[in-house]
Amino acid sequence: MKKEVTKKVKRIDTQVDKLRMKRKDTDTLKVKENVFDEPTLKTLYTLSNKGIIEAIGGSISTGKEANVFLAEDKERDIAVKIYRMSSSTFNSMEDYILGDPRFRNIRHSKRDIIFAWTKKEQRNLVRAKEAGLKVPEPIVAERNILVMEFMGEEGISYPQLKDYKIEKEAAKKAFNIIINYIDLLYNEANLVHGDLSEYNILIIPETEEPVFIDMGQSVTREHPRSIEFLIRDIENIARYFKKYGIREDPHQLYTSIRNKEPKNEENDL
Repeated sequence: MKKEVTKKVKRIDTQVDKLRMKRKDTDTLKVKENVFDEPTLKTLYTLSNKGIIEAIGGSISTGKEANVFLAEDKERDIAVKIYRMSSSTFNSMEDYILGDPRFRNIRHSKRDIIFAWTKKEQRNLVRAKEAGLKVPEPIVAERNILVMEFMGEEGISYPQLKDYKIEKEAAKKAFNIIINYIDLLYNEANLVHGDLSEYNILIIPETEEPVFIDMGQSVTREHPRSIEFLIRDIENIARYFKKYGIREDPHQLYTSIRNKEPKNEENDL
């Protein structure tokens, strides 16, 4: 039995190596041990067999809890976000999990929390997109892996807001869109991003349109710290855009958003 399991794992590992055929860069190889553990390899193998992932390449980004890889399906580039099972901690997750009604019935084991977190990010992206935000379209969430639309062109990710040089007139337009997105997220999708800053917003160079990313931590309005997170999101954006001469009062922006009647009060996972 053990011999059969070992053979199966080796086949899965070989399959993932084949999936990495496009871009065998040092970043990908360096994170292999931390990211591609046995359960993750099995999940990637399942997604590969289903035709969801055809090839997986280099690392797009590395966060506190997850790595994002450029990949391909049969027609286009996609992004594969893998929450690390072995090296993740709950330190950065707890503030968002505790009090979230969608985690009420989730067992607080590491594995179950990560699986629920991955599914939650998928649902957050769906709800944000339905509310009218520009976000990566989620394709599937399987255990600790989220497959989604790749936000970039020809294998190159769109730049983060912090790295994009924007003219003052375009900056005002981008600022207004971002504030409108925060509004739509809160009043239409019943969500607060919770970690919004120039690091979690991409800019599409052709249109200079903002894209919200990294929504795993986003909470519902019912979360006991949702107001604190909303205020922090607004303050982060107002602070960043001061460099472009945009001096909006965060309190006024917050009041304007909060005074609207919400349209969606779902608590689903």
